[in-house]
Amino acid sequence: MRKPLFLVVSPVILLSGPAFAEGDQASPAAAAPEAVNVDLLRVEASGLTADQVARRAAQTSYVAKANEAALQAASARVDVAYAQYFPRLSGTARYTRLSDFTPPALSFGSGGSLVGTPAPAGTLNPSPTVAVALGGISFPLVLNNYLMQASLIVPVSDYFLRISQSYSAATNAQAAARHDVVAARARSAADGRVTFYTWLRARGAYLVTVEALQDQKNHYKDAQNQFNVGNASKADVLRAETGVAAAELQVVRAHNLAELVDKQLRIAMHDSSDRPLAVGESLDAAVAPVQGNLKTLVSEAHSARLEIKSIDASAEAVRQQAVAVKNGGLPQFAAFGDALYANPNQRRFPQTDEWFATWDVGVQLTWSPNDTASAFANARGIDAQVAQIEAQKLSLRDGIELEVTQAYQATLEADQAIASTKRELAAATEAYRVSRELFNAGRATSLVVTDAESGLTRARLDELNAKVDARLSRVRLDHALGRDTAGAIATP
Repeated sequence: MRKPLFLVVSPVILLSGPAFAEGDQASPAAAAPEAVNVDLLRVEASGLTADQVARRAAQTSYVAKANEAALQAASARVDVAYAQYFPRLSGTARYTRLSDFTPPALSFGSGGSLVGTPAPAGTLNPSPTVAVALGGISFPLVLNNYLMQASLIVPVSDYFLRISQSYSAATNAQAAARHDVVAARARSAADGRVTFYTWLRARGAYLVTVEALQDQKNHYKDAQNQFNVGNASKADVLRAETGVAAAELQVVRAHNLAELVDKQLRIAMHDSSDRPLAVGESLDAAVAPVQGNLKTLVSEAHSARLEIKSIDASAEAVRQQAVAVKNGGLPQFAAFGDALYANPNQRRFPQTDEWFATWDVGVQLTWSPNDTASAFANARGIDAQVAQIEAQKLSLRDGIELEVTQAYQATLEADQAIASTKRELAAATEAYRVSRELFNAGRATSLVVTDAESGLTRARLDELNAKVDARLSRVRLDHALGRDTAGAIATP
């Protein structure tokens, strides 16, 4: 069984039953808190980094694998289109057995005409080959027929009107599929980075709740001490005890969330092992500043995003397909040739029971008005698909511009938040220290300490979120700009 992600702070035993008596100093909640190792953000040399998670997520992405299969299918269609350039060669081998019969008797009638007398009904030819004598000429009857034929057709007009366009459509579709593969890998890599930083956020949030619980325990202890010397009321102690209980609940919730995000990280990497995950990247490291203004960034995204390139390639593929379909309605010119080796050969008269070779070559022009009408109608339908794809491209460009704008603004806000939350945390830490000292000196109420504790916890979370958001915004900005596709290469 896999070990827990981390240790949970031992729960504080809440008071139950009658209220504790004045001067009771044996309350479990007043005991010193146990030392708990919750250094979940400690960087280890063998720990995970955002780049490692992104690489594993891209390599194991099922979406990318599906796009790779689509790329293989597009490559196969390119091979099919290329094969159309070769003349069509076909071969036939055939054996035929003819029915047996006795040929009619031939003689010369009046005026020298040739007259045939039918044979009696039911009379069979006693041998496969029968010679009918007529003035010294015999006509054999061959019952076993053999044929071997090779045909070659050269679609001359199709080379210029259909095959070239079909091949161009297939290659553009292949390019679109290749762009889709790289884009899918980049998207999976970006999602992996987002999951990694979300994982760090969840771990950091757990640490904050543990610190908040410790603060509540300290407040509870201070309140009990002040109650024992008469400087605080029982209500102050109960309020502090309630704060401890609420902090314990937050610890449990943060623990569950961290476990859930840990599972999400393993799923993103498709890691089925039970080994614990360690951190290999610090949130305290400085982030790189964003270069350029919004206008130049949007222009960069429009020229670099593979989704736009995929749509352009798909539109060009459909255009070439429309041309090929339209040209299919034009007259087609082809050259052909046949080589025949048969026994008996039908071109040889009279038939003889022997193998004989012949050949023929020629040209042909074919055209059907019906095919022309249907081809032009189908081409109009394909042209409509091109218009639809172009509209999708314009919509995608608008979406990319909005995506870049949001990511750019989020980056600026996160950078400003890093600077402001540092001051916020310093002020909240000092406010908490002063309020606690004043409370212990009997010069401040328990509510003042509670407010200071809430402000300190909020400041800790704000600082954590600012560090994580600065990294997430850069991940989203790099993806919006198409900069994360450099390492995601499609398979051929």
